Amino acid sequence: MVQVCLNGARGAADGAAVPLSPEAMAESAAEAVAAGATDIHVHPKTPCGRDTLSPRVLAVTLEAIRARVSVPVGVTTGAWAEPDPAARLDRVRGWTVLPDHASVNWHEPGAEEVAAALVDLGVGVEAGIWSGTDGAERFAVSRLGPKVLRVLAEVTDTDAESAVSSAWALLSDIGSAHGRPVLLHGEDGGAWPVLRLAGQLGVATRVGLEDVLILPDGRRAGSNAELVVAGLGEYGAGWLPGTRRHCWGRGGAQLGATRCRCAHPCRP
Repeated sequence: MVQVCLNGARGAADGAAVPLSPEAMAESAAEAVAAGATDIHVHPKTPCGRDTLSPRVLAVTLEAIRARVSVPVGVTTGAWAEPDPAARLDRVRGWTVLPDHASVNWHEPGAEEVAAALVDLGVGVEAGIWSGTDGAERFAVSRLGPKVLRVLAEVTDTDAESAVSSAWALLSDIGSAHGRPVLLHGEDGGAWPVLRLAGQLGVATRVGLEDVLILPDGRRAGSNAELVVAGLGEYGAGWLPGTRRHCWGRGGAQLGATRCRCAHPCRP
């Protein structure tokens, strides 16, 4: 599965290609799905371009995108959109049009409560586990772990030279992920190396203007669709036919049809 992340917390300063209005997000989503994306992650925006969890804005955004595509659509619940944990929880509980899934950053205050509210609403939870945080440790002991839709292994290391090593370390920390599927992705300079690693491992990944503005050849991306096309090519190049799918972490997490019982990250 290759998810397209349409915009993230980016704004007008990041270029005209970043979709900020519901109509622009819907158009970009339709183009990305036509290019091969099978899932969407979007940050609804206020008219001034700030991320928001507003029920009204969320409804308008979801309805616009769903009028153009039939794939699952997810949103953020990031603390930057509503810093107060209690207010963030109230926002989520007030949603009148529900996304198919929503990401919850497990290192943020109030993550467990937001995730529980989403589960109660019937919304799939993407457990965001960022490198460089205690998210993996918190998620490992969470009673909600087995109930999430998937785990987002989010590599925040933007150095192309070290991002893959950071990804291995994060996967080791995540371990068995409560048996849930893992989506692995990076950002900025680390986006393409980590995407290729995801292809090598055969796990889901994502690409889009939230994560990276530059194509693998160094040109600036003109659209999310262009990034999806490039991402599918890089993903396919990462996994060599005939090689095993590998595991990582404590106890060995199953990937594909193979299973490893080692206690450390396996590498090709």
